[in-house]
Amino acid sequence: MTEEPHRPVIRPEPVEGRPAPVVRIERLSIALPEGADRPFAVERVNFNLRPGELLCVVGESGSGKSMSANALMGLLPDTVRVAEGRILLEETDLLREPADKLYDVRGRRVAMIFQEPMSALNPLMKVSAQIEEVFEAHGLLTPKERKDKALQLLTEVGLPDPPRAADSYPFQLSGGQRQRVMIAMALALEPQVLIADEPTTALDVTTQAQILKLIARLQKERNMAVMFITHDFGVVAEIADYVTVMQLGRIVESGPADEVLYSPEHPYTKKLIAAIPKLRAGAAEKTASAPVLTVEDLTKTYHMGGGFFKRQRDVHAVKGVSFTLGRGETLGIVGESGSGKSSVGRCLVRLQDPTSGRVLLGDKDMAHLKGTELRAVRRRIQMIFQDPFSSLNPREKVGRIIADGPIAYGEDPKRALSRAAALMEMVGLDPRGVNRFPHEFSGGQRQRIGIARALALEPEIIVADEAVSALDVSIQAQVLDLLGTLKKDLNLSLIFITHDLRVAAQICDRVMVMQKGEVVEIGPGAAIFGAPKHAYTQSLIDAIPGREKEAAMA
Repeated sequence: MTEEPHRPVIRPEPVEGRPAPVVRIERLSIALPEGADRPFAVERVNFNLRPGELLCVVGESGSGKSMSANALMGLLPDTVRVAEGRILLEETDLLREPADKLYDVRGRRVAMIFQEPMSALNPLMKVSAQIEEVFEAHGLLTPKERKDKALQLLTEVGLPDPPRAADSYPFQLSGGQRQRVMIAMALALEPQVLIADEPTTALDVTTQAQILKLIARLQKERNMAVMFITHDFGVVAEIADYVTVMQLGRIVESGPADEVLYSPEHPYTKKLIAAIPKLRAGAAEKTASAPVLTVEDLTKTYHMGGGFFKRQRDVHAVKGVSFTLGRGETLGIVGESGSGKSSVGRCLVRLQDPTSGRVLLGDKDMAHLKGTELRAVRRRIQMIFQDPFSSLNPREKVGRIIADGPIAYGEDPKRALSRAAALMEMVGLDPRGVNRFPHEFSGGQRQRIGIARALALEPEIIVADEAVSALDVSIQAQVLDLLGTLKKDLNLSLIFITHDLRVAAQICDRVMVMQKGEVVEIGPGAAIFGAPKHAYTQSLIDAIPGREKEAAMA
């Protein structure tokens, strides 16, 4: 190639033997409001979506990938405007169509699967009614035909027990099941084009693998053009025919998937691929140290329902879990959604009371302490949460959020706020940020604030519950490096809860695998990932997207 390193790398795509594009996005530019960090959210981008092909659009948050999809759907926010370009659906320019025509295009010809189904689904409507509403909005079918079609779609997307799912509310379904409902709604009117915006980001590896196979199968069966938006190159390796990489609103590299993955040429593409955690044989086994935490036969049972003519249902989330955590050690807890790993974490920090068992922090049993005794010990074990935005008070400035814990334990407010600024600097943020609100920070910065808050009470142990699952791969790598540095500098012990086995392999000394509330395997990372003993552990490893192509992507 003759391009200079930072020029876009646009490989010519073969045309012969391929169908004509059903969508052509040509020189699309979307202007941001005055005062934004750059003039354009999307600048002069070009996409072709062809029947039967899957285009993956890859990039970090703020790269413009979702904004491009929203422009195609006619869902741009009022704060931005299309400055130039065309979006051609066959020969119709959607940017120049009136609102009522766009309403008819959505669903019938172009449909979208959103990232977070719980926020996209109506919590007050049963699943069947929400799918039926798609037909009703377009004046199609009789009420009985709508109901029958909804059940047929739920069957097609592979939901177990479709009649029960149809009669359920969204909160009664798992994350993977809700995502299948979203796919059913998107496919209801048999669109020509399907846009999938990060549909597997928050799912565990086995559910993610099922959703990816489902989308690929439906795409081929229905000969749809699919635009799949993601920041996960493992997903790209699994499903993409073609890849477009975006950075700060511009396309920096594009071409056939194998060429972009195996022979990336633009520095940004290389950076993204290099940031992917590798499922190596695990960290070197640490010399055993005295346990700072001992968990014995921990059990947590939830009692659901009950009342007149209804039997109470017991859900055994955690069943007899035992393990130790050494000083300075990182123990990973991995498993699918519903495996009990997050329930273990919440019981350890006493956000939930265990049903039985012991949690020994030194000579104190946290599982049974109450009142002032619990309060005195609790500061020794702190938690970093999955979603920093929902765990940070949006009405308080960041400095106060970090200082609240020490102030609650009697520290002088001025000193606590001064330490908050020092902690901001420790986690790699500008200490002047203590006077800003959480919404003024990016997702990765908010997670750093969550880490600073956890460190404010100078704990011995930190429980990190899916602390990097919602972050881009490069930001994820930065946060993992930060945790590793802090653990070493402060001699912290870390319990790292995750469904991402690549992340666990990168950061954990030992790994505990959970299934249905029980520990099925525990041992050094090298043993778990290099030679798993349990069939369930092997199934988790096999389900990792792009696993077979990982070596070539390295």
